[in-house]
Order: sequence, then C-alpha cells, then structure tokens
Amino acid sequence: MNTFEKIKELSEKYTDYTAQNLSKLVKIKSLSLQEKDVQYELKRQMEEAGFDEVFIDGLGNCIGRIGNGKKIIAFDGHMDTVDVGNLNNWEFDPFCGTIENGYVKGRGTVDQKGGPAAFVTAGRMLKEIGLNKDLTIYFVGSVIEEDCDGLCWKYIIEEDKIIPECVISTEPTNLNIYRGHRGRMEMHMIFNGISAHGSAPERGVNAVYKASKACLEVEKLNEHLKYDEFLGKGSVTVSEFISGSPSLCAVADYARVHLDRRMTWGETKESSVAEINNIIKKEGGKVEVLQYKEKAFTGLEYGMEKYYPTWKIAEDHPVVVNAVKAYTQLYDKKPIVDKWTFSTNGVTINGIYGIPVIGFGPGNEVLAHAPNEKVPIEHLVIASAFYANFAMLY
Repeated sequence: MNTFEKIKELSEKYTDYTAQNLSKLVKIKSLSLQEKDVQYELKRQMEEAGFDEVFIDGLGNCIGRIGNGKKIIAFDGHMDTVDVGNLNNWEFDPFCGTIENGYVKGRGTVDQKGGPAAFVTAGRMLKEIGLNKDLTIYFVGSVIEEDCDGLCWKYIIEEDKIIPECVISTEPTNLNIYRGHRGRMEMHMIFNGISAHGSAPERGVNAVYKASKACLEVEKLNEHLKYDEFLGKGSVTVSEFISGSPSLCAVADYARVHLDRRMTWGETKESSVAEINNIIKKEGGKVEVLQYKEKAFTGLEYGMEKYYPTWKIAEDHPVVVNAVKAYTQLYDKKPIVDKWTFSTNGVTINGIYGIPVIGFGPGNEVLAHAPNEKVPIEHLVIASAFYANFAMLY
C-alpha cells in the first residue's frame, strides 16, 4: 500500500476520533483573550495523539511538534471564536458540540476549531506511519485572531523564534486551496469643533457636520478604489460614528468616525491614509491608524498596529503546487484554487514576514460568525488526510 493510500485509510478509520475531539473543543467557550481552557484541551489532545513535544507559549498559543529536521513547516488554526450573537437565531445550543446527521455542530466548528481537530488527527497518522523525512512540523492552535489577526504569529516568529518555510492555514476553505486575500486596516477620522448653546448654533462650529461631509466623501471614494483580477476591489466603509458635546442642548465639538478599509493588491497603509487625508483636509480633521494592545490569558500584554497587509502567492508557487498534488493524489481530482473573502493570520505570516501561506480547511466560510454553525464530518476526514499527505510530499 502506498503512503497516501495508508493516509486515506487511516483518516477514515479515525473519523469518529476527529469528530469527538472537535466536539470537546466546541463545548469550551473561547472568546479572544479567554482561550485558556480550550488551549489546555488542545494540548491534551496533541499529547494523546503522540506528538513529540507540546507547549503553550507566552502569548497562549498551543504548539505541538513532530519531527526534528532542518526543514520546518507549520499548520495554523486559531482557537478563539466570536460570540454567539442573538440566541434566538440558533436552532441548537451554540456550545453543544453535537455529532449528528454527518455534522459536528456549534460555534467554532467552521471558524475554526475544525482545522485544529483535523491536524491533531494528521499528527497522529504521521506518528503512526513514521515521518522519515528531514522535517520539523509545528501544529499551532493560535490565539486572539478574532480580535487582531496575525498578532499570534508576530509573537511566534519574533519571540518563539519559530520561522517555518511555509504555513498551511486551516481556516475554512470548503476544501479548496486558497492562496491569498485582501488586506485590511482600521482608521479613525477625528474632527474637533467649537461648542455653543444649541439655541444659537451659528456661534459654534459643529464637528458632526464636518464628519458627515467627510463620510459622504468616503462613500464616493469606495466606488473608485483599485481592482485586482484575483483579489477583487478594495473597499472602505464607515462602521461607527461617535460624537460629543457639553450637553444635548449644545453644538457638538467632537466627532470620531471608524473606517473599515479592505485593501486589494497594490493598496497599502500609506496609500489608504493619503486618500483619507485628502478627504479630511477640507474639514481640518486628522487620521489615526489604530493600535491593538491587550492582555492575553497568560497575563502577557502584547500588541501591534491594526494594519493587516494584503497578500497573495502565485498559482505556480511550489507550495501551491505541492498542495494541489497532495489533494489530487488522495482524491484523484484537482482542487479549486481560490482566495478568502475575509482576513486570516496570513496577513502577518506572508504580508509582513514573507513566508509562503496556503489555506485548506474544513467547512464553508459563509457559516463563519453565523448562527447554526456546523461542519461536515467528511470535511474533517479529508482535511486530516490532506495535512498528512502535504507533509509527506513536502
């Protein structure tokens, strides 16, 4: 029996094992900065699967290692999730982890505990088959992605000093291979005015009017942003508007507008800030690119600028070619090669550090952050086989 046939056979043999592991992870609520319990469960699962080493780093990332070779690759899946929203929109308990009708159900099954559950099984299979290659594989259950995508990998690269040759993101791809996505950044437009009594507004300068005029220009800007044939068009939208005044009977002397900017290929932090500066100069406002700094569950305070660069790698890149080969060898058909609509840890891994990234994950991304989230068990099985075969072919 060929290695890939053995991998496929084992992935099917461990179907229930993979589903049960995911169910256990889903039952543990794990919002950003509150991942401690789920990380220790993932650590237990990696240890049970026979990984060579498992540890939780200073930021709270759970990292398992198999092999001790010179070539280093990594699999990444974030363990934090968004909250559940309106419970009335759910047909089942978001933390039930129920396994039925070919699915595992609950918050995080798609976004994105399904990927780590599958790579734990992949690690178990690699240990069973024997990784007779000059290879080190790190399996990363990362933290704080929903709050600040890529922060976890900034820590892994700069503080843990783990620098892989390539990373496979296990974010949901519906079992397609993804090779990029638009970048994003968060900005504030800030305007100051002069307050006056509301009965005589002409005596003051209303910051809300300044901000409102700028918002209308932002709406126009959105129609004229760059377009990339692969990644699509850049976008910008107002997502929050806050104003202040000494009284509700007074002219507003402060206004702040939050902008969600999505950047296509060729758009950068500098070009995006310049566009907004061009809008607000008429009203005398200022632009701020936001910073993220929070305390992880480990107690460590860590942060970065909320600029998440656009990234993509070529379809003929060796990592993409290896991924296509790994899938085709297993399932005798070529996978679709595409992109994410949302943002991932690839923004730092590739966007900042230039490490090649591809995505392959169980579940459909349309269910990310949505009620009634569930992942097909078949997807978990295929993902576990793909991860193991990718490593064996690398």
